[in-house]
This record gives sequence, structure tokens and C-alpha cells, in this order.
Amino acid sequence: MFRGLAHSALALVIALLFCNFSAIAAPDGKALFMSNCASCHNPLKDATGPALQGADQRNTKEWIYTWVHNPAAVIAGGDKHANELKAKFGAMMTSFPQLSHDEIDAILKYVDDYKAPVAAEPAAGGAAAGQGQEDNGWVYSIITIALLVLVLILWRANNALRRIANEKSGIPNEKPIPIYRSKLVIAIVSIIAFIMAGYWMVNGAVNMGRQQNYQPLQPIFYSHKVHVGINQINCLYCHAGAEKSRQAMIPSSNICMNCHKQINEYTGEKDHPLMTAEGVHIDGTKQIQELYRYAGWDPAKKDYNRDATGNILATPIKWIKIHNLPDHVYFNHSQHVKVGQVQCQRCHGPIQDMDEVYQFAPLSMGWCINCHRQTEVQFGDNGYYKIFEKYHQEIKDGTRKGVTVEEAGGTECQRCHY
Repeated sequence: MFRGLAHSALALVIALLFCNFSAIAAPDGKALFMSNCASCHNPLKDATGPALQGADQRNTKEWIYTWVHNPAAVIAGGDKHANELKAKFGAMMTSFPQLSHDEIDAILKYVDDYKAPVAAEPAAGGAAAGQGQEDNGWVYSIITIALLVLVLILWRANNALRRIANEKSGIPNEKPIPIYRSKLVIAIVSIIAFIMAGYWMVNGAVNMGRQQNYQPLQPIFYSHKVHVGINQINCLYCHAGAEKSRQAMIPSSNICMNCHKQINEYTGEKDHPLMTAEGVHIDGTKQIQELYRYAGWDPAKKDYNRDATGNILATPIKWIKIHNLPDHVYFNHSQHVKVGQVQCQRCHGPIQDMDEVYQFAPLSMGWCINCHRQTEVQFGDNGYYKIFEKYHQEIKDGTRKGVTVEEAGGTECQRCHY
């Protein structure tokens, strides 16, 4: 009887494991959107690319699949909507051939269900409704664990009853081997421990020095959302070196003072209150006063404080660097921004929506290599690539539609390591 119950419970556990696996294995639309689309797209509003909400209503699924996998081919085919997108946003979307139809569907479902965040705390019922779908996997997991415990209890009870029945029948019972001395258990545990230790060591070595999502507390609360997003200040106004040199350049306080000599208070508190990632409210006007202290500016007399020799009494702002690459890696901003015409958001994420900047991309070697393999360079009218006569001739002959960074030598080791 108990053996039958144990077998039934085990069968139920296996069935639930399969159900749970299918729930867990389903593509995560949010994760896919954040890792592939968020650097250029917003669900609700145009950014570097168009707003994605309702894209599956404006176009057929087949068109979207083809566009995501190879936008260059769609544009080259003379598709009217594709060419309108390129004309409107000034750049062609990167191809994502690795995304399956199910993953694209998951992204579309996520953006269609997306709702703009609100400042007020959501009602308890609303929060529960929003999280119910995500919690189903955990419910299945808890049920699975409970049934596994039940199987173990029934198995132990079955063994105990078997021993009692053997004693009554005069059949000698074999002395049970403790589970911790079982050769099979020891072998399985050793193999699992070896695999986990290897994974931990390799993963730790690969990610050494990485700091994705690093978001330090800066000496002044500078909101990119206020400056870049709301007030539409061009990135190159502050980071002038991005298209001229290897370094993008962190602006000095006198760049800030070009505007803040006149702007001495934060007036956007009603529309956009400043909050830290921990939910602490920030007084924007006090942050401007802090800038004045570093710049040596006296807002009362509207002039800089100077010493006896006329030098401005300014103090450098000790900004904390967020995006760090290893010393053996060479990266040139102008090569990407000016020559490659790569948008800032491609590497830095939706910077126009960040109050506090954090490292959006992993900036790993694999991440860079994948980008070079998939991204087509601005080849046609770019004098930088005039030496590639073979590719230019193939484009003229119609045998080639574009050139990726990899085909231009962008994955050669010495490009970044020399």
C-alpha cells in the first residue's frame, strides 16, 4: 500500500516538475527587452528608436520577425515603413538574428503590458495583481518541494513496514547503510560539488573586475534625466571629448556654471521630484548650492570668489568613476561615436531616464565581440573605410548589402589589446 502511494506521489512530483519547468523555461520578456532593446527603445515614447508598445498592432508578426532578424535586408528590399523609420530616427537598427520568434513575442507582450511607473505607492490590490503572474513559478516550486518531502516520508515508512513484515515472517533484515556512507550518494555529492566548485571558480574569474549595475553615491546629485531627458541637453555639450578623443571627458564645474550662473534653483520639484535609488528625497536647489561651493561662485554678488592674486577659489569635484575597463583594454570613444556613429545609449543604456547613473552594460569582452559581429558600420560615405576597396566594389555590384564591424577587422585581438 505504502509503496503504491510512494510511486503515485513520485509520479505527481515528476509531472509538477515538468509543469514548473515549462513555466520557468518560458522566455522572460522583461529581461529580453532590458538586455536587447532598452538601450534604444522605450515602451511608451520615442527614444533613439520608436516606442515599441503596440508594434504588433502596427505591423504583422512576420514583418517584425524579419525586421528584428535583419533590418538591413528589409530596408534594402524597399519596404516603405522600414525606410520611414530610418529616415525619422537617422540610424538603422542593429540586427538580432539570435532572438527566436518566442523571444520576440515575449518582448512584444512585455511592452504591450508595460505601464508607466507612478510616484505614488501602488495600492495593495494593484501590487498583488501585478505580481501574481510572476509568483506562479514559486508556488509550483514550493508544492514540488513539499511533495518531495512527502515522498521521502513515505519511502521511510515503507522501509520500516518492510522490516516489521520480515521480522514476523522470520526473514532476516539486511543492516541498512547510513545514507552518508552510501557509495552512490557519496559519488553524486562529489560530482555535484566538483561541478559547483568549477562553476564558481570559472564564473568568478570571468566576472573579476566587472561592475554591471554599479551605482555609487556621487558628491553632487546630478540627474541625467533632468538635464538630458527633460531639458534635452546634448550629451556632447558636457562630454565634448566623446567624438574627438579616446576619453569622453568628465566636465569641469565651469561647464556646469555656463548654465547655473543664471539657474540657481530647481523648479521641477512638482513634475519630477528628485529621489535616490533608496527612495530618499533630494533637494535640487541645495545641490546647485553645492555646485557653487565647488566652483567658487558667490550667488549673492554674482561673481567668483578669488584670492589676493585673482585666482578663482574653486575645488575640483571628485566624481566617482563608474565605467572602468581593464588597463590592458583600449577603447576609443571617437572611433565609436564619430566614425561608427554609435548612440550613447547603446553602451550606457537609457541615460536620459536615469537620475543616478549606473553601469548598464556588462562591458565584457563577449558583449563587445557580439556587438561587433552584429553591427553594420556606416560604410558608404565614411572616408575612414575608403581603404576597403573590395567591399566598396561588392556593394556597387550588388553582391553585398553592408559591412559589419567584424568584417572590417573589429574582432582582431590587436584592435583592443596591444
